[in-house]
Amino acid sequence: MNDVADIILGGAGYAGLFRAVDEEDAQAGIAAAWDAGIRAFDTAPHYGAGLSEERLGRFLRSRSEYTLSTKVGRLLYDDPFASDGTHDFYGAPKRSRRRDYSAVGVRRSLEDSLERLGLDRVDLLLIHDPDDHQDETLAEAVPELTRMRDAGIVSGIGVGVNDVDVALRFVRETTIDHVMIAGRYTLLDRRAEAELLPECARRGIRVLVAGVLNSGILADPLHRATFDYQPAQRDIIERTQAMERICAKYDVPLRAAALQFARRNPAIAATVIGAGTETEVADTIAMLNTSVPEDLWHELDRCA
Repeated sequence: MNDVADIILGGAGYAGLFRAVDEEDAQAGIAAAWDAGIRAFDTAPHYGAGLSEERLGRFLRSRSEYTLSTKVGRLLYDDPFASDGTHDFYGAPKRSRRRDYSAVGVRRSLEDSLERLGLDRVDLLLIHDPDDHQDETLAEAVPELTRMRDAGIVSGIGVGVNDVDVALRFVRETTIDHVMIAGRYTLLDRRAEAELLPECARRGIRVLVAGVLNSGILADPLHRATFDYQPAQRDIIERTQAMERICAKYDVPLRAAALQFARRNPAIAATVIGAGTETEVADTIAMLNTSVPEDLWHELDRCA
């Protein structure tokens, strides 16, 4: 079994992010992660408009001894007019999303998620992308999640965001115990390093790092030049290609260095991987097990 105790399987890939994934391939992908020893899973209502939770739940219902996180902040509604590809998810059910960071919304979100999952509990609830709703979230969602944690309904609470400043506000103004930061601690973007990681370390907050391939460019800068869900700018492409050339000198794939980058920092509790199919999971595990020389890390640090 691989050393994957610090690896979480994210739920966007097998829910159709960027391209549709059918049920058989999705289940094979989740099963491949399980067979590789991964026992931590993250999902969200947003991923595939509930498809991620439904697919993951079908897999986990017959299993035990795993940890599971989902998110609050978006409620789902049946919508016959929903367009395929909304929010870059393909093959999703016809549902619309509505932001809701109220206490009532948090309770309903968890109830709906448990119904889609077919489970009676999740371990961790994360507030999903509260960037434009911070005051409401701090006034309503956070107290409700804190009550849930105190009552033992969930074991942990936190935020899942892409913005370092948003994460820092919640770290400093609440008693959350987890932060999931996406795309801000990678080979290309280390904005979380200066303040967020030290602040979380001082407060004993577990940091989960997601988006370590920056939505594709660190996997393949030639054919997947997407950075933060948008076409990458020329300077980003050039920096990535320079990193790829450095990796090639050591016969190490760029994606291996990208996937392993956060694991080197003791302030990081876990890395969330986005593999969505059996092939992608197998490749990710191989990259996580690829030896990366210390000299290569030093050279990549100079490109940061």
